Amino acid sequence: MRFDIVTLFPELFPGFLSGSLLGAARAAGLIEVSVTDIRDHASGIHRQVDDRPFGGGPGMLLMPGPVVECVEAVQRCDPRPGQVILLSPGGRRLDQELVESLARRERLVLVCGRYEGFDARIAPALDAEEFSIGDYVLSGGEVAAMVIIDAVSRLVPGVIGDAESARQDSFSGADRLVEGPQYTRPREFRGLPVPEILLSGDHARIATWRHEQAREATRRRAECSPNTR
Repeated sequence: MRFDIVTLFPELFPGFLSGSLLGAARAAGLIEVSVTDIRDHASGIHRQVDDRPFGGGPGMLLMPGPVVECVEAVQRCDPRPGQVILLSPGGRRLDQELVESLARRERLVLVCGRYEGFDARIAPALDAEEFSIGDYVLSGGEVAAMVIIDAVSRLVPGVIGDAESARQDSFSGADRLVEGPQYTRPREFRGLPVPEILLSGDHARIATWRHEQAREATRRRAECSPNTR
């Protein structure tokens, strides 16, 4: 799978992409990541990429010309057509179901917003979708791009050594449940013991218990997040 990152700050990505699972996945050829600077496609001596909004208002907007031309050039770098995603707080909120859908694509082009956001003509010009990682505002879309790359890459075959681990993660599976509590050694820590059922060796009962715990954890989460859509 290929990820193309379109950003004004390419220097934010090398450390993220070289460590842990992503570094190993890239080295093994399981995923490919390319980072392109929008300013490389800006014109003028100052390579301007932003301007004041028509009608007034605070801040600056990303201009359509540099962003659209940059993404079009990136699309030509690989024969596989990439799904273009604008990272914006006004976009569709990312969840595991959406991540699973993205993981079925061969290529994603992630465009990182900055300043007050994108000129509204960029999305239709690129036939792009807008995604958000939550109802809050970041300084830019780079962190959101990292979240998508990490979440999607986990579902690429071979990236995680134990594929069953990904299938049992929170929000995965038909029920979309939060994963329940888990324990490892020691059997007791500061007076807090491991539940006896997990030591029983009865795998059917353990599976039932874990499912019940997951349902309860999901219920508690919903109660704590009344505005979750």
